[in-house]
Amino acid sequence: MTNKKFDLEERTAKYGENIIEFAKKIPQNPITLPLISQVVRSATSVGANYSEADCAESKRDFIHKLSICKKESKESKQWLRMISKAVPHLKDEAKILWKEANELNLIFSSIVIKSKGNK
Repeated sequence: MTNKKFDLEERTAKYGENIIEFAKKIPQNPITLPLISQVVRSATSVGANYSEADCAESKRDFIHKLSICKKESKESKQWLRMISKAVPHLKDEAKILWKEANELNLIFSSIVIKSKGNK
């Protein structure tokens, strides 16, 4: 049987990797360069903060790191939306990544709510 924590760790890492591959397809120009930078930073931050949460020193630290995951996944959705507008031919691929960011956001929101309830 697989460990759920490992599954989420792998899922967040894969999400970051998929964003990196997606970002490589975006044509670089004055509009897209900041969008590329922002989406890569926010999306890869999800996995990094999840890894930190997994090794949290306290429940408060755990909730804090997962709250950052929640914030960064939500931010990623915004950047993906802007990229879809700036580069319409990548809209379908961005939508798939947006859905994953949304699912991750919902997962982290649920974990944060449950963790706060179990203080």
